[in-house]
Amino acid sequence: MSDIVRIGIIGGGRIGKVHAINLTTRVAGVKVAAMADPFANDELVEWAAGQGITRVIKDYKEILNDAEIDAVLICSPTDTHAAISQEAALAGKHIFCEKPLDQDPDVIRKTLEVVKKAGVVFQIGFNRRFDHNFRAVRRAVEDGTVGDVHILRITSRDPSPPPIDYVKVSGGLFMDMAIHDFDMARFLTGSEVVKVHAAGAVLVDPAIGKEGDIDTAITTLWFENGALGVIDNSREAVYGYDQRAEIFGNKGSAGSANDAPSTVVVSDAQGVRADKPLFFFLERYSESFAEEMRDFTKAIREGVEVPGAKAALNSVLIATAAKESLRTGRPVEVPRA
Repeated sequence: MSDIVRIGIIGGGRIGKVHAINLTTRVAGVKVAAMADPFANDELVEWAAGQGITRVIKDYKEILNDAEIDAVLICSPTDTHAAISQEAALAGKHIFCEKPLDQDPDVIRKTLEVVKKAGVVFQIGFNRRFDHNFRAVRRAVEDGTVGDVHILRITSRDPSPPPIDYVKVSGGLFMDMAIHDFDMARFLTGSEVVKVHAAGAVLVDPAIGKEGDIDTAITTLWFENGALGVIDNSREAVYGYDQRAEIFGNKGSAGSANDAPSTVVVSDAQGVRADKPLFFFLERYSESFAEEMRDFTKAIREGVEVPGAKAALNSVLIATAAKESLRTGRPVEVPRA
């Protein structure tokens, strides 16, 4: 492989474009050699050209068959992730795949077997691990600042609910939204989740309930190291994208606040005011998306550790257990990976 990592992006939707912009403007030593999307049109071609991407095609297999392309980003719909990952691995391409790899743990296991046998880098798109706030909380656990972890608290609330057409194919709140938080629970504590108890309700949008999903949830977690955790999720926080976490241990605690346009607090006779949190994930996690791309290319060149097989599988196992707990109203053990 040359000094330049040549990457093909499969999927020209919102997240594919986010990664394309980062790779072409914020990550050194890479070239986006092609972008594939079955619905590619003149508008996408024009947009890609503005990013310096001159090859836009409809069939992603052209990327897999291109010997000069070193790696692929799989940003296509969820139900294609596993199949394309397997094809990419067999083609010898390093793989970055958006979450989840699949909603079926058995499909994930099969895919990871193919990837492991191929010997390629595999990274799953849990970008929150690369966020500056959450990394600082994790460091406080790793360096012993908080001591033995006793309690984890995660708050994760979207500013507004997704379109109903998206809800229909998302796999539900636990598989689509809270899966990030399940991964963060493992990342921040450094321990696996062994049991969950989930409660949920439809308090935001009745249309979500009509699709058999929920928009509000509380999940209690039991960890292998003895710690306890709680995650609260909502599809609507009118004040912005609410993303906070706290680890409490026998030596202290470490918690992260929301990012905002500024940290200025204005106090006067009318009250005390501050900026609302950044409104959506593209703003809140802008740097983390770039940082995960930097680490992906480092993993290809230098073998640095990235969220891979365990993250891809274990987060889905937790989400599956949470869905079962919601259905039964009882705690559910998380299967071993």
